Amino acid sequence: MAYKTRTGSLASYEKGVIELDDDLRKYAFSNVFEVAGKSAPYERVAVVQNLEYVAEVVRAEGDSPWYAAPHDEFAIVMDGEVTFRFVQLQDDQVPGHEGGAIRLGAEPNGPRMGRVTARKGHQVLLPKGAAYQLSSARPSVAIIQTVDGPETVKKWNDICVLKEA
Repeated sequence: MAYKTRTGSLASYEKGVIELDDDLRKYAFSNVFEVAGKSAPYERVAVVQNLEYVAEVVRAEGDSPWYAAPHDEFAIVMDGEVTFRFVQLQDDQVPGHEGGAIRLGAEPNGPRMGRVTARKGHQVLLPKGAAYQLSSARPSVAIIQTVDGPETVKKWNDICVLKEA
């Protein structure tokens, strides 16, 4: 049987189905483009959770607030183009909480570290010790791998589809 890989986008996606030989009530699923389409810009909606680790879907549109985390995070651009700006945090600005990203009140005052412009399929390291800001000229979608934290929004009842057996 031949398979064809199709990729979606924020403007055009096809909602999938679960095809398992098991009790489907054990599974829930959602579509990252649908979640991003219903989210406010830079709302970090959890779509996967394993213990304390989450994958957050982010609708990138305009400039985000500045964020920082006490650990490395990773972002994968799923649609569009997103620019990530980085500033090195001073010792007094390094987050002291346990995990996940926090929103900084203003642009950090440390030295600029540069920027990365990423497009669909590109992965970007959001390093510990750095603040970052996302920017996109048009609506785009990214997934951020991080730890469940203060910015993580959970909408499981709104975003998950439960298939009954």
